[in-house]
Amino acid sequence: QVQLVESGGGLVQAGGSLRLSCAASGRTFSTYAMGWFRQAPGKEREFVATITWSGGSARYADSVKGRFAISRDNAKNTVYLQMNSLKPEDTAVYYCAHRSGSSYTAVSLTPGGYDSWGQGTQVTVSS
Repeated sequence: QVQLVESGGGLVQAGGSLRLSCAASGRTFSTYAMGWFRQAPGKEREFVATITWSGGSARYADSVKGRFAISRDNAKNTVYLQMNSLKPEDTAVYYCAHRSGSSYTAVSLTPGGYDSWGQGTQVTVSS
């Protein structure tokens, strides 16, 4: 089992930026893909971004492409989500997630592809 702790959320005006961090402990971090998801009130959890175990490749939801960037530092067991040009519709609780399965498994764009989740961090974008 891996423990994930997100930080960096907050209140920001539209057009602003935030950087989320997710620190991992426990199970091996550096050989697993990681993902970011978000959930707004009354909505299902949705995919935001994912990154391969090496950090060499990433995928993004169309709604955040060109504005958000996922990265990781395997030496620090941490994955990041840089969020720029934030919009009110980005308001949600953001969760990081650890890919399930074996090491070096390909990324997944669905919540079912992850077996460990952080507690979430609130991001609120005001208009």
